[in-house]
Amino acid sequence: MKILFVASESVPFIKTGGLADVVGTLPKNLIAKGADVRVVLPLYRTIKEKYEDELEHITHFDLHMGWKTVYCGISTIKHDGVQYYFIDNMELFDRDEAYGYWDDGERFGFFSMAAIEMMEKVDFIPNIIHVHDWHAAMIPMLLVHKYGWIEQYKDIRKILTIHNIKFQGVYNPIVMESLFGITSYVGDVMYHGNVNYLQAGIHYSDVVTTVSPSYASEIQTREFGETLDGILTFNAWKLRGILNGIDNDVYNPKTDPHLEHHFGVQSLDKKLLNKELLQEELGLPVNKDIPLIASISRLTDQKGFNLINEVMYPLLERDVQYVVLGTGDSQYEDSFKYFESKAPDKMRALIKFDAKLAQRIYGSADMFLMPSAFEPCGLSQLMSLRYGTVPIVHETGGLRDTVVPYDPRRNTGTGFSFIDFNSHVMLKMIDSAIALYKDDKRWRQLMRRGMKKDFSWDASVDKYMDVYQELMDE
Repeated sequence: MKILFVASESVPFIKTGGLADVVGTLPKNLIAKGADVRVVLPLYRTIKEKYEDELEHITHFDLHMGWKTVYCGISTIKHDGVQYYFIDNMELFDRDEAYGYWDDGERFGFFSMAAIEMMEKVDFIPNIIHVHDWHAAMIPMLLVHKYGWIEQYKDIRKILTIHNIKFQGVYNPIVMESLFGITSYVGDVMYHGNVNYLQAGIHYSDVVTTVSPSYASEIQTREFGETLDGILTFNAWKLRGILNGIDNDVYNPKTDPHLEHHFGVQSLDKKLLNKELLQEELGLPVNKDIPLIASISRLTDQKGFNLINEVMYPLLERDVQYVVLGTGDSQYEDSFKYFESKAPDKMRALIKFDAKLAQRIYGSADMFLMPSAFEPCGLSQLMSLRYGTVPIVHETGGLRDTVVPYDPRRNTGTGFSFIDFNSHVMLKMIDSAIALYKDDKRWRQLMRRGMKKDFSWDASVDKYMDVYQELMDE
């Protein structure tokens, strides 16, 4: 079984969000199941600079984009047992950031066509082409209407994974002709007068997956569908929700190189030693009995920071410490720095991206606050559970699928969750967590239940393999 992943980012090469974690870990797990999986990425400037000595140039060719012909180079690296191919065009990808440019439609339209034409050049014609998010979502349509005449491509089955439906790739309809050279079947990819890359992927893929079962249901509603709910409902027969996983070798409190004290379900006292070290490192009062609440995320409304911001004054009146790590909207960056200045003994606003510090926080904090307005899957709550850091989440998407609400009567559950997206409801749930924290026996039982949950890729990989096999058998 030969599978080609096409995506805009992947660890360790380039990461702006959870998409990179999935594309960087799922292929190697599929390979372990016997599949031949390879990955195609754009050759961004940062990748070229960091991996210059490892990149092997394979070939180059001219790619025809509507009215012009452009250079396309192909380089490769084998990393962690996975063959990665990189699409090179300096004009389009030699930039400071991966996204956010006026010509992103052209950039990723080129990337999509280059990935298709590359298959013949590197002699890898997959049984399945698995595209991720809008950046590669035109590929299924292009395989049908632009490259359908190529005999080798006719039997390729097509899968689209939606990691976040909020981002769709919506552009002026002139791109259909000027970029792809296609004027027929425009209606399949048009919405409200514009070309919608993600919509094209939904229509022309054989299977559409989301990164959690709940998200697959939610995006068929007006509240979460981001205007594509009707199209997704029409295509519901091909929609599957498969939960993301995490790499248990990387996120392991027993071996994590970023932790001074390793621990497991039977050695939770060592986690408290990490907590005291973190408090000292951040200049907070060193006290293992004060609940340490953490958030690690992009600082945006989607991640629920509007709720947190609304209750910062009453939260900091509690006997707690709160640490937030991340960057994002300036209003939240500024606000959290302000609250730190007002309560320096209770609050730290770490406005930066620091992967090593994030690991230390996961391995040290008592609670993880993640009140996302919507969450396709979420990986942070999985990491927090793995490290015995009890999640407090809004019941939506993957958060609903992965955090079992605490039931005080039966003493069950793995975390705390609230249904109404409301700051005061969230604060009441935080108070419930703080109250339970004082009951050391029950709190440790809660930690252990979360740590024993298996959120590795094992179960999810089997589900992907079933989908692939089902498509090949049709």
